[in-house]
Amino acid sequence: MAELSWTELDQRAVDTGRALAADAVEKVGNGHPGTAISLSPMAYLLFQKVLRHDPADPQWLGRDRFVLSIGHSSITLYNQLYLAGYGLELEDLESLRTWGSLTPGHPEYGHTKGVEMTTGPLGQGLSSAVGMAMASRRERGLLDPEAPEGTSPFDHFIYTVVGEGCLEEGVTSEASSLAGTQQLGNLIVIWDDNRISIEGHTDIAFSEDVLARYAAYGWHTQHVDWRQPDGGYHEDVTALYAAIQAAQAETNRPSIIRLSTVMAWSTPSKFDTGAAHGSALGAPEIAGMKKTLGLDPEKSFDVAPEVIEHTRSQARNNADAARKEWDAQIEAWRSAQPDRAALLDRLVAKELPEGWQDALPTFETGTSIATRAASGQVLSALAPVLPELWGGSADLAGSNNTTMKGEPSFLPDSVKSVEWPGGKYGRTLHFGVREHSMGSIVNGITLHGLTRVYGGTFFVFSDYMRPAVRLAAVMNIPSVYVWTHDSIGVGEDGPTHQPIEHLWSYRAIPNLSIVRPADANETSASWQGILERNEGGPAGIILSRQNLPVLEGTTTEGVLRGGYVLADSPTGTVDVQLLATGSEVQLAVAAQESLAAEGIGARVISLPCLEWFAEQDPEYRASVLLPDVKARVSVEAGSTFGWASWVGDSGRSVGIDHYGASAAGGLLFEKFGITAAAVVDAAKDSLSASK
Repeated sequence: MAELSWTELDQRAVDTGRALAADAVEKVGNGHPGTAISLSPMAYLLFQKVLRHDPADPQWLGRDRFVLSIGHSSITLYNQLYLAGYGLELEDLESLRTWGSLTPGHPEYGHTKGVEMTTGPLGQGLSSAVGMAMASRRERGLLDPEAPEGTSPFDHFIYTVVGEGCLEEGVTSEASSLAGTQQLGNLIVIWDDNRISIEGHTDIAFSEDVLARYAAYGWHTQHVDWRQPDGGYHEDVTALYAAIQAAQAETNRPSIIRLSTVMAWSTPSKFDTGAAHGSALGAPEIAGMKKTLGLDPEKSFDVAPEVIEHTRSQARNNADAARKEWDAQIEAWRSAQPDRAALLDRLVAKELPEGWQDALPTFETGTSIATRAASGQVLSALAPVLPELWGGSADLAGSNNTTMKGEPSFLPDSVKSVEWPGGKYGRTLHFGVREHSMGSIVNGITLHGLTRVYGGTFFVFSDYMRPAVRLAAVMNIPSVYVWTHDSIGVGEDGPTHQPIEHLWSYRAIPNLSIVRPADANETSASWQGILERNEGGPAGIILSRQNLPVLEGTTTEGVLRGGYVLADSPTGTVDVQLLATGSEVQLAVAAQESLAAEGIGARVISLPCLEWFAEQDPEYRASVLLPDVKARVSVEAGSTFGWASWVGDSGRSVGIDHYGASAAGGLLFEKFGITAAAVVDAAKDSLSASK
């Protein structure tokens, strides 16, 4: 970066931003003004002097990424988007936190131009920023690995602003530890050390030496203190600018800058208090602040024409210069790398290569294989044809079968191991025992844009990552989670490792697809469905530990539609419908045969994904699940909680509504009544009830 130029107009823009933050929160009557007031110079410095970005093209491939991890201070970001010319205008700031506005209470991905991710749950922003930094490196490895450091059009920085709350949340400890191991030199974190939370001064709950902790993680650390030893306060933007430059120069470690500020500095009486953190300041306090700043205390949302002209022209000029340089870089790269340029174009278009489905393996009927193992074979088969696909596990690679055969690990050169050779552009991810941050990192990689990524663990430990999964669903982004050991079939590990309520717990999350294949061929088709849905919400693929028979009658089309008739009634009439998922589909098939011997016609319906099935047109759904046949049985080795709406008043559910035990998985199915015989009894009971 060039030497910092900071003019009187720049300072007026900073102070205007403070007033806009106070006015916006005051008008709506609620919100978080204090942080935005004290961070106005930092945010302005980033957006006007540091970030490589283009307000006219918010999705520009060459941009730096900015994540406001402290999403409650959304007006901090909205002010800068307004000043830089992203499309927000004064009326949008005046509509903060109101119905239909572009300025919701927390920044929302896909809703407001310039917002890179939805933030609000503290710590998610920083943790996903780690994923963005990892994605940036992987994408460079796919597209321009030979370029010297800092010379590629794919080199850029990930900036995030955090508060004490983010650093208190455990997810950031997980993610930051991994970021240090990964030596993510393109990640720069600015910590707003204002020492204030909703409950007041943070000393009551947060007394650690944060920079020492981050140094122990392997981070580059700096401290910029705007609090003066004599009790004064000096917003030294030059010092902060120099610290950012030093962070940019540190290419082998992620960087954190501790920026010591005073909450709501420039207000007369509420500075350095919890009252300024999460409440409107009140008209007298705002008037006093404006007097201190040399602004008219009688005016609200007052922006001088020369200020907005300065900020928008400055942002436009910076973008034009950055685009000119980057355009020359990318054109030279395209000329030198036509094959990689074609790959980039495909990835930007979010298209899969023609005929890629031909690589999906098929499995012979009558054999037996666990769906987790089948999934591993699918991933290995896809590796050569989908270079954008990558992922790993939370220290469970061998159990989750998430490692593509022969693919190197994504690791700095100094971190290679005998078991896991690789390099900084490798493909196999190692998240460590960090399920929560794994979910957040997967989201960050997905948000970064060019690759498809998955993260795996045991299904029961999805509990540790639920906030990240929910946030992916809120953003409606196609993150992929591989959850194995899907039921009491886990066996001897016992109830702590046996998911019971999890299937319906996750089905309750809007936008999330839960895909539970019945056998190996359904597993292959499930991966096809997940990967083809590259603009929808997240998906969890739920896989068995135990071997399952490869069934007759499975179809790719049926799986892609979420449900289908696997085996129709052998008697010619449908007396009862058996609805099953995953490892229990085989029980429905066995029950069908027993029922037919007694003259009862049963239709077996495989429902690998209830969400996909619900998307189908009513005619198709009715052709699969016959509306006039009220005798129905659901079969699933989990809570029966949600099946009532599928089987109706006359229906019955075979499942388990209590915790498991430590014993062989097959024995547990027998002891807990999840058997073909139990399905037969339930079918007869449902038939009686339906009459």
